[in-house]
Amino acid sequence: MKLFKYRIFRKTAGENDLLDITEEVLTLVKKSGVKEGFAIVFVIGSTASVLTMEYEPGLAKDLRELLEEIAPQDREYAHNATWNDDNGHSHLRATLLGQSFTFPIEDGRAVLGTWQQIVLAEFDHRPRERTVVVHIYGV
Repeated sequence: MKLFKYRIFRKTAGENDLLDITEEVLTLVKKSGVKEGFAIVFVIGSTASVLTMEYEPGLAKDLRELLEEIAPQDREYAHNATWNDDNGHSHLRATLLGQSFTFPIEDGRAVLGTWQQIVLAEFDHRPRERTVVVHIYGV
């Protein structure tokens, strides 16, 4: 089994920015030459997530509204009091959605559904420069 390690660097616009990174990840799968295996896509940071969804404006809007209901920006959070900060909601959103996504590779192709894109989600209240780590394992 071989391991291929890559990095994707993306600038985000801040609060609830959703970036489709599917093509970048699929290019790395192809570059690796792995025919059978799996890939892990992981974002470094505690206020961002990597997830899978149908990347289209309506669902993006629905996701943002749902997260505002679950972890509203204007609520008081102990995190904010602890650190004299204002991004407790960002940490909670990222915690709920997670920092990684794993998918199988079969016959040299990522096994993803037709409408299943890989998305980098930014929840911090300011623009950030994010590093997405992609590890591809296989033969």
